[in-house]
Amino acid sequence: MNENSAVIEVVEGDITTLAVDAIVNAANSRLAGGGGVDGAIHRAAGPELHEACKALGGCPTGQVKMTPGFRLPAKAVLHAVGPVWHGGKQGEPEALASCYQNAMALAAEHRFASIAFSAISCGIYGYPNDEAVEIAVKSVKQALAAKTTVQRVVFCCFDRAMADRYRRVLGS
Repeated sequence: MNENSAVIEVVEGDITTLAVDAIVNAANSRLAGGGGVDGAIHRAAGPELHEACKALGGCPTGQVKMTPGFRLPAKAVLHAVGPVWHGGKQGEPEALASCYQNAMALAAEHRFASIAFSAISCGIYGYPNDEAVEIAVKSVKQALAAKTTVQRVVFCCFDRAMADRYRRVLGS
């Protein structure tokens, strides 16, 4: 598959309700659940997710680890640890791009056809949303241009403002 045959969608809604092969969680390095989308995913998946994450022993920034989806419609949860924004001079853009690249690679490795991303690092981690969306879209498009099984990518946004950012970048 290449980028031209893959579908990229922007959805405004709750990532925990999407029936895709994998959802990408904006996780913390302890994989412990927390606020925002991370907490919502942990609540929806059930206590088994917490136990599975505990067994993984954490995850460094820029990396991704996988667990089953448990009670979610998604088969798997890819836990991506995005960077905390410190002004952009401490490797934040590279670490954020790495989250998307590693999630796409893990999806392809497991032969997933569909994946949904939350807006990694855009909440409490303070990443400037416009820059984060540019990095997300560019990284995903690069992954789709390579050999991959992924045929559908969803950028799942909690509100209209974020969804509009993705639509603008994808439209350009």
